[in-house]
Amino acid sequence: MNRIAQEVAFRLAVVRYAERHGPSQAAIQYRVSRMTVYRWLKRYDGTKESLVPRSRRPHHHPNQHTKAEDALIRNMRRRRPHDGLVVFWVRLRLYQ
Repeated sequence: MNRIAQEVAFRLAVVRYAERHGPSQAAIQYRVSRMTVYRWLKRYDGTKESLVPRSRRPHHHPNQHTKAEDALIRNMRRRRPHDGLVVFWVRLRLYQ
C-alpha cells in the first residue's frame, strides 16, 4: 500500500470513529487535532476519494518569472554554463 492510500485509510478510520463517538473522542483516540477531525468530517461525502490529501502548491506567485525570462535564463545557462547566479541576475537586469 502506498503512502497516500495509507493516509486515506487512516482518515477514513478517524471519520468513522468520529461518527460513532464524536470528534473530540476521535481526536483523542487517534492523536490528531479536533479541527483536523472536523475538517475531514466536513469534506467526507461517503467515498474514500473525498479524503485524499489535496495539493498545497500555490496557484501563482507574484514574483514568478515570465515565459520570456525563463527562455532567456535557459538560453544564457546553455551558452555560459560556468557563470554564477550573480552574473545571470545582472544580465537579466540589463535585458529588461
